[in-house]
Amino acid sequence: MFKKWQMNAKDKWFNQTLTKVNDSVVRVGIVEGEYHWHKHDNEDEFFFVFAGQAFVDLEDKTFELNPNQGVTISRGIVHRTERPKKQ
Repeated sequence: MFKKWQMNAKDKWFNQTLTKVNDSVVRVGIVEGEYHWHKHDNEDEFFFVFAGQAFVDLEDKTFELNPNQGVTISRGIVHRTERPKKQ
């Protein structure tokens, strides 16, 4: 399902809210290239890779995520995401 949705996406950056769970929002997104450095003051952010590879950069380290891997970035932590190209 996600692979077909990803292949049909025209944007380099896109996310779609799927549902809300308690105080959290679950989104699926398409990522290509680098996103700017930022932080979230009120919520944690979870990244999960369905296909390809993505990186989540922190100020002092980088998480390399491959299919079926994820990482949670705690609120208040400056980070950015990057993915070389849509895969």
